[in-house]
Amino acid sequence: MDTGAGHYRQFLDGEDEGLVEIIRDYKDGLILYLYSFTNDMSTAEDLMEDTFVKLAIKKPRFSGKSSFKTWLYAIARNTAIDHIRRKRRISEVPIEECYHISDGTDIEKAYIKEEQKRIIGQALCKLKSEYQQVLHLVYIEGISNAEAAQIMSKNRRQIENLIYRAKKALKSELLKEGFCYEEL
Repeated sequence: MDTGAGHYRQFLDGEDEGLVEIIRDYKDGLILYLYSFTNDMSTAEDLMEDTFVKLAIKKPRFSGKSSFKTWLYAIARNTAIDHIRRKRRISEVPIEECYHISDGTDIEKAYIKEEQKRIIGQALCKLKSEYQQVLHLVYIEGISNAEAAQIMSKNRRQIENLIYRAKKALKSELLKEGFCYEEL
């Protein structure tokens, strides 16, 4: 009878010494075998530990159709293949290579700018409809004062006065909210 199978039965019967004996007998060979998959000794050692953890936790059934060593190495092989599949899905890039990845945008500044847009949008909604229209046409759509006058059925001088009053009302509303408009 294979001593590995005997130790495994001993472990399944509740004696932890059986697993200790299996680890002692097979760990070095498993590490070398798993190294052939990974070409990295540290990863091979981790996979060897994972293999023994599977034995300890899942307690798979050993049917005896092959030797215990063959069965154990098959579990280790499947563990290594699973690791390689996970590694392919997750691209590992050293941190040193990530420094140049940035597209140059400052995330904090972009967030602050978006937050400012949101606050301005909320303040705009609190203005008179006529103020909202003129500010939207001139500053958001980029339409000239003369075109805005045509759209709103007003003359150019009325549009200029309307823009002045709308900006003043917007500034007042933003100051109520604690918005610092000088940063824009």
